[in-house]
Amino acid sequence: MNVAELGCDFLVGSSHKFCGPTGMGFLWAREALLEAMPPFLGGGEMIQDVELDTSTWADLPHKFEAGTPAIGEAIGMGAAIDYLQAIGMDRIHAWEQRLTRRLFARLQAIEGLRILGPTPEQQPDRAALAAFHVEGLHANDIAALLDSSGICIRSGHHCTQPLHRHYGLSGTARASLGFTTTEAEIDRFAEELEGTIGFLREHS
Repeated sequence: MNVAELGCDFLVGSSHKFCGPTGMGFLWAREALLEAMPPFLGGGEMIQDVELDTSTWADLPHKFEAGTPAIGEAIGMGAAIDYLQAIGMDRIHAWEQRLTRRLFARLQAIEGLRILGPTPEQQPDRAALAAFHVEGLHANDIAALLDSSGICIRSGHHCTQPLHRHYGLSGTARASLGFTTTEAEIDRFAEELEGTIGFLREHS
């Protein structure tokens, strides 16, 4: 399937989400929309002709690529894409699905822990992560103690503050997986998490 077959008007992605450099990404849009949109930056290479009171824009995509491009970042993003394609996106997807099932199984076995969002059984193609809340404990405390054990998770709103407000939560913890994650790492995380929860409950 190519992008046009997805039926979307715009498709964007961040390079750092697929092993590339930060500050870089991609934008795909329907050509008619790009033609109708004015440029939002001015600079070299995006101008066709300049008069004292008018300007015309260069052809796509140059119309939106003012000034010196992020050359190094673009090369790095290309290398990241090559790397992922060499591994195989289907292989990466299958491995992350397997890891997600294991993560959910381990988290669901922890007393008092509630996972937000659908399970892998309910949504097999869900993202390889789990946001969770432990009754009576703050997500930031959980994350801080896990960090002292060498395990890094996120805590907070995860760019979904209205959703957390809907659930009446000040924040959640989130464990995110990647294709470099191992099953042993998930097991260690679950064991450390159980110990952390026990410690916090004992001292709360």
